[in-house]
Amino acid sequence: MRPLDTLRLLALAAIWGASFLFLRVIAPVLGTFPTAFFRVLLATAGLLVILLLMRTRWEFQGKLGLCMVLGMINSGVPFALYSVAAQLVPAGYSAIFNATTPMMGVLIGALFFAEELTLTKLIGVFSGLGGVALLMRIGPVPVDTDLLLGALACLGATACYGFGGFLTRRWIGRDSGLDSKMVAFGSQVGATLCLLPLFGLSLLNAAPASWGDATVWLSLLGLGLVCTAFAYILYFRLLADIGPVKTLTVTFLIPPFGVLWGVLLLGEPWSWAYVQGGALIALALWLILRQTPAAQPQSELRRS
Repeated sequence: MRPLDTLRLLALAAIWGASFLFLRVIAPVLGTFPTAFFRVLLATAGLLVILLLMRTRWEFQGKLGLCMVLGMINSGVPFALYSVAAQLVPAGYSAIFNATTPMMGVLIGALFFAEELTLTKLIGVFSGLGGVALLMRIGPVPVDTDLLLGALACLGATACYGFGGFLTRRWIGRDSGLDSKMVAFGSQVGATLCLLPLFGLSLLNAAPASWGDATVWLSLLGLGLVCTAFAYILYFRLLADIGPVKTLTVTFLIPPFGVLWGVLLLGEPWSWAYVQGGALIALALWLILRQTPAAQPQSELRRS
């Protein structure tokens, strides 16, 4: 792999790791649905500008509706769930739970899409679940209702990514000729429309007590434009240059960055549980991915 591709991979991991940091700043102030809605709205606007600057041909090949539905599954619902988690657990926890996406894909593939569940995959699944359990049990945050709800929110988001990956392979396919940037834009439009009514209802029922300060809105700009819009472009560029197998290794790199940003910039407590739980999850991912090239598309639309 070229040094430039390695640099891009590290940059993508750092960017997606920072998304959990931004969520920890924004969500407690704005709330769940405003955070998720403004994230996808800014991402849609950012992608629109990028498409216009790149003079991309506006062609969805009749699949705009499918792209929008995928956006609801891959962005709308998961982003809302991660906004919930950001109010309950440290950023490092969310980043490590996010790394269970391929593991969740294995379970969903076996249960709903007739994918083969090999012994290696099964060992990987149990290793990943062990890592999550270890993280929750001996981490710096006590095991209570908030932690359990935050963990369930993160795992619900990864389940959405798992379903979204299989549905993308079924509905869009690799050989459709549809520009990946158009898929990304269409999906964010769908996510925005999905979250719009929920955002409106949240304002009617319990509007934020404060709309935050410059720090909150700069964080929101970073989350929407950098961690979502730009990250999508960087991710799909890596897919084209080095392929899905190597690109997928970004999943291993996101948790360390998520923990690092939380400790350095938010003053979150450090614990060896991060290393121990993260190592088990990394082992799970390696076991799942090393002999299952056919399952890789399930993770190609994974987002923080």
